[in-house]
Amino acid sequence: MAEDQPPASLPSRPKELAEEAAAPSKNALKKAAKDKEKAEKAAKRKAAEDAQRKESEASDISSDDYGHVPLVGLPSSTPAEVPWVRLSEIASEFTDTTPMDESGGPHVIFQAVAENARVQSAKLAFLVFRQGQDTIQAVVAASDTLSRQMVKFAGSMSAESVVLVHGIVKKPKELVKSTSISHLEVHVKKLYIISEAEVLPMQLADAERALPVEGEEAQEDDSRPIVTLSTRLNNRTIDLAAKQNRAIFTIKDGVVALFSEYLRNLGFIGIQSPKLLGASSEGGSNVFEVKYFERKAYLAQSPQLYKQMLIAAGWDRVFEVNPVFRAENSNTARHLTEFTGLDLEMAFDRNYHEVVELLEGLMLYIFNGLRTKYKDATETVRKIYHVEEFKLPEAGKVPRISFAEGIQMLREDGLEIGDFEDLSTPDEKRLGALVLKKYNSDFYVLDQFPLAIRPFYTMPSASHPYFSSKETGSSAPATVPDPNTGYSNSYDFFMRGQEILSGAQRIHSAAFLQQRMREAVTPVDPNSDGLRDYVNAFKYGCPRHGGGGIGLERIVMLWLGLPNIRLASAFPRDPGRLLP
Repeated sequence: MAEDQPPASLPSRPKELAEEAAAPSKNALKKAAKDKEKAEKAAKRKAAEDAQRKESEASDISSDDYGHVPLVGLPSSTPAEVPWVRLSEIASEFTDTTPMDESGGPHVIFQAVAENARVQSAKLAFLVFRQGQDTIQAVVAASDTLSRQMVKFAGSMSAESVVLVHGIVKKPKELVKSTSISHLEVHVKKLYIISEAEVLPMQLADAERALPVEGEEAQEDDSRPIVTLSTRLNNRTIDLAAKQNRAIFTIKDGVVALFSEYLRNLGFIGIQSPKLLGASSEGGSNVFEVKYFERKAYLAQSPQLYKQMLIAAGWDRVFEVNPVFRAENSNTARHLTEFTGLDLEMAFDRNYHEVVELLEGLMLYIFNGLRTKYKDATETVRKIYHVEEFKLPEAGKVPRISFAEGIQMLREDGLEIGDFEDLSTPDEKRLGALVLKKYNSDFYVLDQFPLAIRPFYTMPSASHPYFSSKETGSSAPATVPDPNTGYSNSYDFFMRGQEILSGAQRIHSAAFLQQRMREAVTPVDPNSDGLRDYVNAFKYGCPRHGGGGIGLERIVMLWLGLPNIRLASAFPRDPGRLLP
């Protein structure tokens, strides 16, 4: 047997080839050299920049005079002699300061919003600061005591950032036409950012442009598209910073103040009625249902029933400023699902026109107060929404026309309409135009509405068949063939042809109230949970009384000529909007 042979060996690679395979390619070497060179250059550049920055910081004489305020604030190191001021105080208190090209001037400190910043050069920047409706120009100028770095910081500030300013009040060379404070400016000495604004989703300048009236096309301005109402409401906190919006809500607050002031001076007492109800109280379906622990509850449509119950309790004059909730799927320019009601109720002596006269006096007091106390705010809005000034009648001469007379005026103007037909919004506006032409007044009262279109608690007119058969006293009148015919002791108030107030004499007899509930166009059960306590309140004696409910946002919208009622609500609610 042959001996085993060792396995044949594989041929070995030449030494030169092995070394060549292990060595990097020429391209790889070149790339590595370039990368190294780039890295070295970048490191040198960064070192140079760091050195330059350190040198710059070391030579920045204003390094402590600008920057960002820590969240907890700056140390309390302000000299006692330096006052903290409002811009409005600067405008009124420092008129005798020195011109800008002279030294000296009062040193002040204030917080404001940086509305905009404009760099003029490496040594000069201009800013506009805003507080509420007040704006003032500010100058940041490099000098022996203020660095270029601070000028650069000021000029790069984002719009709408909240800042803390130390400055000297000076007189500019000429009036500054772009700010509300035109005769003064602030020369900034220290500037700190309290809250830095991010890039805005819409520009404030766009929020200060007029929205088109419903049904009309937007008017383009400088080829810039109109920012829609929806976009403005989706970014409402930015939108509300616009100067006309601040003015709108100043006026809205003024209406509430004037309303309360007038009524308190006449012996009315303010009340707060509940807004969560255990049952729908006024018989309608336009209520919002909410969960209340393990049962249902409803948001109040008005304080009407509670106002009347307080009259029955002997509170002869009451009023309330209250939220009102209406589940009406009305997507118009004048409807909201939540609005503010100005409500009042009062006992009267002779007849319900005592209530009408008081309401007329109240509205004229509000209008005249807006004309005088809130003139500037009104003019701010009317510079954007160019509406004619609201025409007012003299005291005691408010046009008061009957519903029948109003129908006749519309017929004479060519409208076909029935004697007892409710007025549509276009009908109301048409009648308002006719009243304006005849009486030269944007404000008027329409009296004696048809009973069929008013709530069940409305007192029928003295001419109604209820009262022609017998003297009723405090009992219920006799049953009549058509109980919902004829007129009622009810009225609406109008501004610019649109209704702002609805009111009436109320039924104060429990027996008659129960009868009207059952006989109304839309009957309701006087023994239901939502109405039983209300009816019982009148069983123990109640004076004759009447009142009204006013839509606050409607007054503001129509006084200013706004195109949409949502502009008169800070965060409006309508069928499609529950946010923000």
